[in-house]
Amino acid sequence: MSELREPHILAIANQKGGVGKTTTAINLGTALAALGNRVLVIDLDAQGNASTGFGIPAAQRDFTSYDLLFSESVGIQVYPTMIPGLTIIPATPDLSSADVDMVTDPARLHKMQRALSTESDTVLGQDYILIDCPPSLNLLTINALVAADSVLVPLQCEFFALEGLSQLMRTVQSVRQSSNPRLRIQGIVLTMYDRRNNLSGQVATDVRANLGTLVYDTVIPRNVRLSEAPSHAVPALIYDRTSAGSVAYQQLAGELLARMGRNPVAEVV
Repeated sequence: MSELREPHILAIANQKGGVGKTTTAINLGTALAALGNRVLVIDLDAQGNASTGFGIPAAQRDFTSYDLLFSESVGIQVYPTMIPGLTIIPATPDLSSADVDMVTDPARLHKMQRALSTESDTVLGQDYILIDCPPSLNLLTINALVAADSVLVPLQCEFFALEGLSQLMRTVQSVRQSSNPRLRIQGIVLTMYDRRNNLSGQVATDVRANLGTLVYDTVIPRNVRLSEAPSHAVPALIYDRTSAGSVAYQQLAGELLARMGRNPVAEVV
């Protein structure tokens, strides 16, 4: 077990949908937990795909990320998963009204920050808190950025990969200047890479030329096991840990820890 310390809060964000945010949250979280870390995943997408991917039935989601934001009188509750050391705060469609519900609140940008600033053992008992953001730059995503220490951006290897990324970076810069000076971009992770497709290679080359060392060395391949695992309500690392996608997420976890200066405490098994 890793020793108790203040958690690193990592927002996984990209306003473009279908780039692998939830897949990254599920499998990176699993890989970090397999390395001996205590990990809390917060599902901040009303679709609740991360919750489903960890096998949390919709009918059993009594405390959700909506409650985390709005039920200040209720202590934080987390749900265990099949991964030792990994818990989740799930989401339900109720979260789809969150922007409207908080728009008139003067503290609307700081609700997640306040919820996670509590000194409860639930928060302080974590090494990492991963926030799976919705596919838009709405108030939920801004809340995640205000609460986070850093942002990990999954970027699909397709023609329009860089489109919209500049807007996200401007948003990160704005949040840093106005609300959260510690926020930084942890890195860009290339996802859905198809080595059989020349376009994937060209996009990867272009992204690295434009963003340099912000781009992680690890590349997440397009992999059928990553696509199949959610239908079985388990992470790909449990569904098939030897698949190319699972191996890539294990490597991503190691690279993330190395960039943070926190070395893995065990091999992924």
